[in-house]
Amino acid sequence: FGSYFTGQCSLLIRLPSTGEPVWWRDLIAPVLEADGTLDQDGSPRRQYYLGRCHSYKMDCIINYPYDCEFPIQNLPYGVFSTAQDLRKRIGVAIGDSILDLSKIYNLFNGPLLSNHQDVFTKSSLNALMSLTPECWKEARTTLQSLLSSKTNSSLQGQSKVFVKMQDATMHLPAEIGDYTDFYSSMNHAYNVGCMFRDPNNALLPNWKHLPVGYHGRASSVVVSGTPITRPVGQVCPEGAMSPNLKPSNLMDFELEMAFFIGGSPTKLGERIDINDAHNHIFGMVLMNDWSARDLQKWEYVPLGPFLAKSFGTTISPWVVTMDALAPFIVPNADQDPQPLSYLRQNDNYNFDINLTVSIKPESSGVKSTVCRSNFKYMYWTQKQQLAHHTVAGCNVNPGDLMASGTISGPEPESYGSMLELCWKGTKTVNLKDGTTRKFLQDGDEVIIEGFCLGEGYRVGFGQCSGKLLPARKI
Repeated sequence: FGSYFTGQCSLLIRLPSTGEPVWWRDLIAPVLEADGTLDQDGSPRRQYYLGRCHSYKMDCIINYPYDCEFPIQNLPYGVFSTAQDLRKRIGVAIGDSILDLSKIYNLFNGPLLSNHQDVFTKSSLNALMSLTPECWKEARTTLQSLLSSKTNSSLQGQSKVFVKMQDATMHLPAEIGDYTDFYSSMNHAYNVGCMFRDPNNALLPNWKHLPVGYHGRASSVVVSGTPITRPVGQVCPEGAMSPNLKPSNLMDFELEMAFFIGGSPTKLGERIDINDAHNHIFGMVLMNDWSARDLQKWEYVPLGPFLAKSFGTTISPWVVTMDALAPFIVPNADQDPQPLSYLRQNDNYNFDINLTVSIKPESSGVKSTVCRSNFKYMYWTQKQQLAHHTVAGCNVNPGDLMASGTISGPEPESYGSMLELCWKGTKTVNLKDGTTRKFLQDGDEVIIEGFCLGEGYRVGFGQCSGKLLPARKI
């Protein structure tokens, strides 16, 4: 008894607490248990219910369905405003609502946060990010207690402290001082190497020895929902010796995730030890590293991409904390050769995060999923990225953004860019509306989504979306 059952069938059951009918196929992890009585044949009578799989409403004062992205196990932070109150303020996502922390900041009265309540009244997450991991844990514990229906919560019935998500405008969660983009998926690096070199020399000699990265443009990082204008730049036609100034014709997405730096700012010349790096990682977001491949091809030698990346980078608005992601840690990738000692970590710090990319053309409005991947495919971990980033003495600050690089899995359907899905334009991707793509067209909306699947609940990231607009006239 107490076994977990998965799969799909058409059995209709009723939740014992509410009598609500639910199709078995709609449950993630229903539980089979004996109810203490016997059937006619003398065997224990069993009932099916959600039981102790920590699912459905999980004793929360806010009702939400079992597949909600923002259950009480998640509680991501974001910055929002409303038409009635234009102030940017910090909120926590719960169900389809936002808990306005500026209205309950005085309830963070634990031993650590009682002296830092003002961080919840700010217009960005930077001040909260600058605190210690112990403070972040206390904030999470406080929020779960306030939202739990098992406690005598002072929020019970306090509708004024909640805002419906549909009534909110989301903003960048932090003031991003610096932005670094890594190149940490071996599948992606191998695929690109095969296209532009050959399979025997796909990975450059340094790739397995260090997390390759470059300094990106923080000023053009935008929140989900912000349109992206097709960039103009120098494009050199095939076989030509000189370029033309024109709009990019090879617009691409890159499926990525990114983490925000937390903890105290480091000093110039100071290193972050790999086994202390987790104390400087606040939480994660989804990211689209928009890329203009024809601009990139001409400009990237010898210093890497410039205009091909700087025109826009989209992130999701909700920052999922590392405490919320802790149940989804999986083993790190096998690394051969073994990296240098400063990159060797003594624990697992990889995460099982399901990721999808969809394209929705403006003409049809039909959404087509073109990629299904997972963050667990990354070769270099975030701790390794941060240890390498600072080994030379680069200082980092709370709110700095560090991106993963394109996340590609081992199978073609898990490739995290159009460059790979269409294999440098030699194949096409079929969309549900009957159209095809090799690269993105004007009016296409790219939607990145991600979630972790627990026993009967999800920890979701929301959406990272943006629509591609036509280039401005030259």
